[in-house]
Amino acid sequence: MEYQIIRSDHPFIKIPQTAKRYLVHGWQSWSLASWTDLIPFPIPCPQILHPMQYDPLYIQERKLHGSWYGAVELDDGSILFLGALGLETHVRMNGETLEGLSEAGAKDWLVAKGDESAVFDLYSQLLNHRFGSAQQKRSQRVWCSWYSLYTAIDEKILIQISGLLQGLPFDVIQIDDGWQQKVGDWQPNLKFPSGMKSLAEAIRSQGKQAGLWLAPLLAVKSSRLFGEHPEWFLKDQQGRFVSAGFNWGEQLYALDTTHPQVLEWLQGLMRMVREWGYDYVKLDFLYAAALPGKRYQDLPRETAYRQGLKIMRQSLGEDAYLLACGAPIFPSLGLCDALRVGPDVGGEWENSRDAVLLTNPAIPGVRNAIRTTLHRLWLNKIVQIDPDVAYFTRQGNHLTNKQKQLLQDLAQICHYRATSDLPHWFTEEELFSLKQFLEEEVDVQWVGRYAFRLNGRLVDFSSAVPLVRPLAGIKGLARNLFCWLANHPWALKLNDWQSKSAAERIRRSLGE
Repeated sequence: MEYQIIRSDHPFIKIPQTAKRYLVHGWQSWSLASWTDLIPFPIPCPQILHPMQYDPLYIQERKLHGSWYGAVELDDGSILFLGALGLETHVRMNGETLEGLSEAGAKDWLVAKGDESAVFDLYSQLLNHRFGSAQQKRSQRVWCSWYSLYTAIDEKILIQISGLLQGLPFDVIQIDDGWQQKVGDWQPNLKFPSGMKSLAEAIRSQGKQAGLWLAPLLAVKSSRLFGEHPEWFLKDQQGRFVSAGFNWGEQLYALDTTHPQVLEWLQGLMRMVREWGYDYVKLDFLYAAALPGKRYQDLPRETAYRQGLKIMRQSLGEDAYLLACGAPIFPSLGLCDALRVGPDVGGEWENSRDAVLLTNPAIPGVRNAIRTTLHRLWLNKIVQIDPDVAYFTRQGNHLTNKQKQLLQDLAQICHYRATSDLPHWFTEEELFSLKQFLEEEVDVQWVGRYAFRLNGRLVDFSSAVPLVRPLAGIKGLARNLFCWLANHPWALKLNDWQSKSAAERIRRSLGE
């Protein structure tokens, strides 16, 4: 392998041979990371979700590009790699060169040519030296409420589930979205009359750690937080609030983590969560604090995000387990115990609406999750990587046994084991598979870009990698019309209503 470290705010590296493929690397947990052919991918739809799935500063870029690093695969099988050793950086393929871009002055860059695995081994060492790594903790075995119940959770159901999970080797029962009054207002809603501290005590009394989900760096428009403290939120150069996307049926806005009162509020929120008794904390939608905007303090945007994450890490305490999700990848390194490295799994292999009409590989789906996670496995030398949950039961998903097995195998490769399957759903055979998954020690050997041996068994993920090519001609016009419709808030509200209705039916069935 040949390599050098250079310092520049705009490096150009000539590609010495014919390039065969380009390595795209997305900005945050859910953004696409994958080897692709040399035809630029169309801009994903819908536009209203761009801030919560991609880096909005570069979403309109038509050249092949990615955050912090990029690479081309050459005719001789080696790769030519350009990767930043700092934040606020981007790489694109510009003709016969790899071009580096910096938003914040000169940076150090690794330029390397050689075997792909050797290049990423070196890159991970250099990044570990620059950003550090969190205190190494044992990976957790987690039951999470999200994919079985979504927001249709309540105190009674969660206590019931926690009791039914006794005897299974889970370390954590994690309460996901649905407990809070609103996103931004982090107090329990009416479905949790005894409060979050009481629920944590109930979980801990059954021998598990209590885990809690929050999205602390954004708020919905109707929240008290946004109404009472609009000065805490990012604005653009024209004084308009910066959109952090659209979810929960509302517009989202991003907190400014350079504002002293915001940092004080975040500190108090994290301490409250620990006082309630939650030792495992999943912080989601973290990208919001790194969106482009005008800040209280003139800091580069990823540096500003990292400042906020550092405050939250310190406030939680080093003994807490912190999982970062929806998070800008490089700015999170060294400050979290685990990092989601792909989109949500969702419960189906691939939705043709999302893959073909929206051409959006950041939307939840098992294929999307596996594809991007595979291309970020190299990060496991710096941080524990979370591929999202695995499925075991016939209920609650639309996956074949082979697809479920691939997801379980990926979790074993990542050494991060979680599920949302309800204990009510398991057959004896499925329960046996779950216990084996949670308890088995797996020897992992990498034998190819997408192939591994797990305790000697060959596992090939190649079927998950290909991207659906965009529609052309009349079909392309139909796609444009569909994207226009999907960009309307009512379409997202309808999709949200359908998901909530399905989850509510499941919740009611548990009480029967």
